[in-house]
Amino acid sequence: MTNEAVTKDLFFDAAGLDINEANSITTDSLMRADDGELFLEHKQSESFNFENGNLKETNFDSSEGFGLRAISGESISFAHSSNLSNDALKRAAKTIKNAHKGYHGSLAIPPSATNNQFYENFNPLQKLTFKSKVDTLAAIDSYARGLDSRVHQVITSLTGSWQAIRIINNNGQHASDIRPLVRLNVSIIAKDGNRQETGSHGTGARKDYSSFLDPTNWQKQVDEAWRQAQTKLDAIAAPAGEMSVVLGPGWPGILLHEAVGHGLEGDFNRKQTSAFAGLLGQRVAAPGVTVIDDGTLPHKRGSLTIDDEGTPTGRTVLIEDGILKGYLHDRLSARLMSMNPTGNGRRESYAYQPLPRMTNTFMLPGEEHPQDIISSMEKGLYAVNFGGGQVDITSGKFVFSASEAYLIEKGRITAPVKGATLIGNGPDVLTKVVAVGNDFSLDPGIGTCGKAGQGVPVGVGLPTIMVEGMTVGGTG
Repeated sequence: MTNEAVTKDLFFDAAGLDINEANSITTDSLMRADDGELFLEHKQSESFNFENGNLKETNFDSSEGFGLRAISGESISFAHSSNLSNDALKRAAKTIKNAHKGYHGSLAIPPSATNNQFYENFNPLQKLTFKSKVDTLAAIDSYARGLDSRVHQVITSLTGSWQAIRIINNNGQHASDIRPLVRLNVSIIAKDGNRQETGSHGTGARKDYSSFLDPTNWQKQVDEAWRQAQTKLDAIAAPAGEMSVVLGPGWPGILLHEAVGHGLEGDFNRKQTSAFAGLLGQRVAAPGVTVIDDGTLPHKRGSLTIDDEGTPTGRTVLIEDGILKGYLHDRLSARLMSMNPTGNGRRESYAYQPLPRMTNTFMLPGEEHPQDIISSMEKGLYAVNFGGGQVDITSGKFVFSASEAYLIEKGRITAPVKGATLIGNGPDVLTKVVAVGNDFSLDPGIGTCGKAGQGVPVGVGLPTIMVEGMTVGGTG
């Protein structure tokens, strides 16, 4: 059964909406708008939290609703409801028509159609029984506790969701998608005397649960969480000052996402509030630095067959060999900046308007061997995992905490450190990249991006890179 057939059955038969009437209401309400859409959604989600040898909490949620948006010039009118009925849609349409009356600009070109699909058509919540999920979490807990006497506490969570959407735009064009998403996270608290440290590792993708709950895979995940916790028990206080920093591959790409990626989103550049505004065609990074946003990677957490406006996602070159080549656009920012949509219009749910958002954002690999990069350093910091961070989009200034980092001394990775923070400026830090490794990898599928109160799943990636002259905050 195709996505189109599944969503038709779901929305227009089960929910009681008539497809012809919904289409008529939508096109009539958007007749005098430059752009807009009806976004229909049904979502199911579940979560399991296992702690201290017991199932602590489990949740299941099912929601549905619509969001109706009209755009005229730069003016937006938006109405949404959890009542998925023709009557509710008529009331929303009346509000929309009154709100944008009198405005008119240039009509937006409808999204192109594609047969591409980057994940399968299934509901992961229905693939395994409740008991099998709980039994697996219990097995994970038991395995972790058996690793070492210093394992003090084990916290495991399993989450899954299934989202079905249909979009009807102002031209009467329809698009639909079925989106599975799962994630498994393991945290271990290690205790040695009076000292406690935490290690954690998560994996996720647009797949079903089967591969993540396979013992061969989850045991590796537990082992990694324990390795981190055990390493931190021996960590010393991080030094402070300006120094060279090597970022490891994979998840450290979150720094690229936050410090640079948000600044390349179309709305910030259209409003001239980004540090990258007006710099297209100019050098914004060191030679060898190429940054991509790609929503077409099969099964990845940030991937989408279509975005939440119905535009197919794509591979967008943002920075090429240090030169700024483009921004990430939804339909609104693209039209107002006379550019093409890039398939990056995303929303958390039917109750939110879409905004330009990243999908999977990463730096392409270079040619240098990671060990050669480290060997070339007399003294510095090697950061391989990150926790929280803060970024100012306008200035590009950021602060990130390194959850796992090590000293580099005379070309060797030595003592683990704790309490390290990286402080800098997004546009500036890219100009200080002096080496790009050949070991590119994406994160294991754990990213969630926040913007304007909305959270959406994303992916990040990075090869090993060396950045000269970064400010490191520490306690040593």
